[in-house]
Amino acid sequence: MCGLAGVIFGKKRRRAEEREYLAWLFTRLLVMSECRGPHATGVAWLNRDGEHRLFKRPARAGQFVTDKAYQEVLSGIDNRTTILLGHTRWRTRGDERINRNNHPIRAGDVIGTHNGTIYNAGYLFRRFKLRRFAQVDSELLFRLAHNAVRDDRIDMERFRARLELCRGQLTAVLASRLDPETILVLKGNKPLELRAHRRYRVVLYASDPAFLDAVLTDERGWRELPVPAMSMVVFRHEDLMEFSRESLEFIAQAKRGKAP
Repeated sequence: MCGLAGVIFGKKRRRAEEREYLAWLFTRLLVMSECRGPHATGVAWLNRDGEHRLFKRPARAGQFVTDKAYQEVLSGIDNRTTILLGHTRWRTRGDERINRNNHPIRAGDVIGTHNGTIYNAGYLFRRFKLRRFAQVDSELLFRLAHNAVRDDRIDMERFRARLELCRGQLTAVLASRLDPETILVLKGNKPLELRAHRRYRVVLYASDPAFLDAVLTDERGWRELPVPAMSMVVFRHEDLMEFSRESLEFIAQAKRGKAP
């Protein structure tokens, strides 16, 4: 069990106060997500020009957000930013003291976060002859996305076809530095809830709806953005609310050795 939290930005000229408000909401979500993953915490953002920042540590979220480096990362968010990703990790595979096992994970040009376990990750790494940088199985998803890039964009059909071979639990958020205005949300058999605000032109997400409810309880204009399980949602920075949704298929398996 891990915690995903983040902000997907639509195109808009935001005042500094609005950017600070969204960063404050994100920080609260990240800290609330600590209960889903106490072993490591990480954040990353991506800009329209492919510039990115990534910071992660084997620390609880409550401690992590007090780090000066965390504040410096958030201060880098501007009107070019397309996605702010956060993750609180519950260790399964891969020692959290080896920081490359923590999330967000960069695999080639793809940056993402994942909640779940891919039981046949080792086999798929070998089958597709993918580079492996970390011990954690989550890296597979982002290597598959990077491997599916054609003409600087993730070929969605090729990526979906490879995802069908994954066995286990899968919910993830990812984007490519080559096409940073396209954000992919994979909601499989692990939870993820989304809230949208039309005036701010953003989508806020977290693994637990209770976290969103608590953070947004006195905030106006936020509405639920329903996404059913086993869905791939593609958001575009240019017009965030004109997103597309397709079915997501893989071998859903709750526990190792248990038939789907």
